[in-house]
Amino acid sequence: MPVTIIVGTQWGDEGKGKIVDQISKNINIVARYQGGANAGHTIIVDEKEVVLHLIPSGIFHPHVTCVIGNGVVLDPVALMEEIKMIESLGVKIGNRLRISHNAHLIMPYHKLLDSLREQSSTKIGTTGRGIGPAYIDKYMRTGIRVVDLLDRNTLREKLISNLEEKNKLLKNIYSTKELDVEEIIRTYQDFDKKIDSYVTDTSQFLNNELRKGKKVLAEGAQGSLLDVDHGTYPFVTSSNPTSGGACTGLGIPPTSVTKIIGIVKAYSTRVGNGPFPTELENKIGEKLRSIGHEFGATTGRPRRCGWLDIFSLNYSLKINGVDEIALTKLDVLSSFEEILICTGYKVNGKMIANFPTDIRTLDNAKPIFTSFKGWRDDITGIKKFILLPKECRKYIRAIEKLTNTKITFVSVGPRRSQTIIRK
Repeated sequence: MPVTIIVGTQWGDEGKGKIVDQISKNINIVARYQGGANAGHTIIVDEKEVVLHLIPSGIFHPHVTCVIGNGVVLDPVALMEEIKMIESLGVKIGNRLRISHNAHLIMPYHKLLDSLREQSSTKIGTTGRGIGPAYIDKYMRTGIRVVDLLDRNTLREKLISNLEEKNKLLKNIYSTKELDVEEIIRTYQDFDKKIDSYVTDTSQFLNNELRKGKKVLAEGAQGSLLDVDHGTYPFVTSSNPTSGGACTGLGIPPTSVTKIIGIVKAYSTRVGNGPFPTELENKIGEKLRSIGHEFGATTGRPRRCGWLDIFSLNYSLKINGVDEIALTKLDVLSSFEEILICTGYKVNGKMIANFPTDIRTLDNAKPIFTSFKGWRDDITGIKKFILLPKECRKYIRAIEKLTNTKITFVSVGPRRSQTIIRK
């Protein structure tokens, strides 16, 4: 029962889409297990940059079946736009997409409430896509799932109950107009007709395929330091991007997992608010952002940039059980004479033993850096590890030593061909 899990080990935006696409050529099924359309996975297909938000990054391989699991919160508008975009590229989806009947739906009031809450004094820095409010309803047991679209009466009953509460909030707290039940029913039942052929019991499908010996790649969104349980709370996402979220988000057993690959960007970035100990609020940070094109794939927001943080990375590798690393965007560092790696934190003048996830400690953390000489050479065309500049290889081996984890993929550019695979 071979399942490989791909996890982001930082604050997201590590380049998971490219690595999933790369590995998918030897995979039967790629399954997305959490998050929503707030994630953006960028892939270069035939020299064209494509950003996926919901559909798994294996969709551009004709032999791959893609699954949107029960742990995902589904935005009908984003999904239909994405399907249309993919098919406009000449890619046939047909019966290669499966959507869990237990996936929760993002409703119009989720997006509205998300945006309104971000206008309050306490801002998390969300994308405003309704992800958090949708997960709130899920755990309040008032959420609307794909399966609820099958029965108009059930849908209407749930919507009336939900809108009674939401409209009070919209009118009395935010002074906005109330939403109409019948209009939402019409919109979502129309959506049901469009996706009906894709909807299935994906847990049953995945387990059946695993018993046949099919290879499954579980794709997470965001990064481990944004995990709602294990991240830098409250500046986190609303789900579990860590490897443990894959089994609950897809309905597969932990015993089916045989490998966990951690995606690590060669430096650090973060979108939105929250602590970021190695952040560079200077010309070096601006240079990283400019060369790395560090702007959100979903929102276009500029990402905060800093040096690679091994201290937080080791925490992520531990809680995910990472077996090997895929190192991405190494080429971005080629312009720097000196490159730093954070190997630990000092808090109140004392070294601390473990990565803290509480905000008070992180806000007072001072990173301790080790310096490396840059390589100042273009590495984007290099195909073999041994041909990389000596200083570049030294940097990679230092990461391996500091994390005690093998780096098996080295990405030296955005295209499929710009990946060095180490045996």
